[in-house]
Amino acid sequence: MRVSVQVRKAVETRADVLVLGRHSDEARPGPETAAVDARLGGLLSRVLAAEKFEGKPGQVSYFFTNGKLPAARVMVLGLGGRRGTSADAVRNAAATAARRARELGASTVAMYLAAEGVPARARAQATVEGALLGTYRFDRYLKEKSAKALTGLTVLEPDARQGAAVREGARLGEVGAAATALARDLTNEPANVVTPTYLADRAREIAKAGRLRVRVLDREDCAKLGMGAFLGVAQGSQEPPQFIHLTYAPRRRARRKVVIIGKGITFDSGGLDLKSADGMLRMKGDMAGSAAVLGLFQALPKLRLPVEVHGLIAATENMPSGTAQRPGDIVRALNGLTIEIGNTDAEGRLTLADALSYAAKEIKPDEMVDMATLTGAVVIALGLQVTGLFASQDGLAERLGAGAQAAGERIWRLPLHDDYKEGLKSDIADLNNISSQRGAGSIVAALFMREFTGGVPWAHLDIAGTAFSERDGSLGPKGGTGVMVRTLIAYLTRAGGSRR
Repeated sequence: MRVSVQVRKAVETRADVLVLGRHSDEARPGPETAAVDARLGGLLSRVLAAEKFEGKPGQVSYFFTNGKLPAARVMVLGLGGRRGTSADAVRNAAATAARRARELGASTVAMYLAAEGVPARARAQATVEGALLGTYRFDRYLKEKSAKALTGLTVLEPDARQGAAVREGARLGEVGAAATALARDLTNEPANVVTPTYLADRAREIAKAGRLRVRVLDREDCAKLGMGAFLGVAQGSQEPPQFIHLTYAPRRRARRKVVIIGKGITFDSGGLDLKSADGMLRMKGDMAGSAAVLGLFQALPKLRLPVEVHGLIAATENMPSGTAQRPGDIVRALNGLTIEIGNTDAEGRLTLADALSYAAKEIKPDEMVDMATLTGAVVIALGLQVTGLFASQDGLAERLGAGAQAAGERIWRLPLHDDYKEGLKSDIADLNNISSQRGAGSIVAALFMREFTGGVPWAHLDIAGTAFSERDGSLGPKGGTGVMVRTLIAYLTRAGGSRR
């Protein structure tokens, strides 16, 4: 979809569908809506009254203009009440409008979703993100593809003084939505396509396109570094493991150095502790954390942030075979700690342990964040729409929380109770990869990984419930969600403005 910005009045705009926003508690329509209504001889007011349009979130009304406007149709979207309106209301309204316009057979849509208290730049960014993400489709393997598609999105701005802000907001929205779409594509692809080697190749392509540095370590390289935890998971698969290290460096001196790590299990059978058939069904998506890293690094060169960012992916399958890791095996991680394998299906934390150790030892960042579809326990705790956040430092947690709020993604901080670490003790190794105590599975997994952070400020995002949706949502269809890509962009933007 081609995105453009036009600084002009709504009544002058040519498009198949002209979209306007309306609050539920507006005493009178805004100037653009009023001008459209006047040009239509009061038709807009009459239609809204006849349909009892109240401006509630998600409410839609549309009608033909019969040649009285350059736009063929007018569509009005509810934004909810003016008090506390956020960019998220605009984002969701834009997604709804774009989908409805597509269903109507429109090719081009122009949107002016003026929400009370939302600055022009944030409004434009949310409009573009909503329209692009709301119309995302993964139909690569379908013979019969829908012929309906939006080809053009115009963001309207009637105030010429806001033109520059709106253009920058639209640009940022397009960058963030494209990065999220890439993460969705990778998560939706089947595991016979997305192998560790495939992820490494995509990382090289992204690095080449964005003039980034990339280093890919093979099994022998990882063995020389001492990544016994990662290689222990990989030893059951015929697919060779790949440890991917991407680097974005700003042109000027970096204000901070940040590591972003994504879990890269391209298929998780559970290993010898085999999952059930139902439990294995969606395990192609166990690499959603790595997909988010690749989406982020596609965006970074276009964002030009003053932050040095390193992206790490320990990519492998977790498979059962004659060479697979066994329950009771002991492996040694890169930082020297030994781990008893209590369950081969707790493999993600093992791969992340070596990635965290590598980051602390080789990169020495100011802070690091990992994302992983790690535990079913976080789904029990927070459901399918909230990401679990663990952090060793309050400031880092606050910046991630602010980034999630800006992106319209939900996260909730969970505690790191040291008492729960007791269950990770092993009689014959430094740690066990599962707890001997019941409950708090997400907390225990986070406590396990904290042992490999080397004291660097660290946060863990458990996206097991949010990385893949089993139903259509407001910002996308069933399937991979690309969760946390836009949150990380917003977080890194804030990190670039802080020297804390």
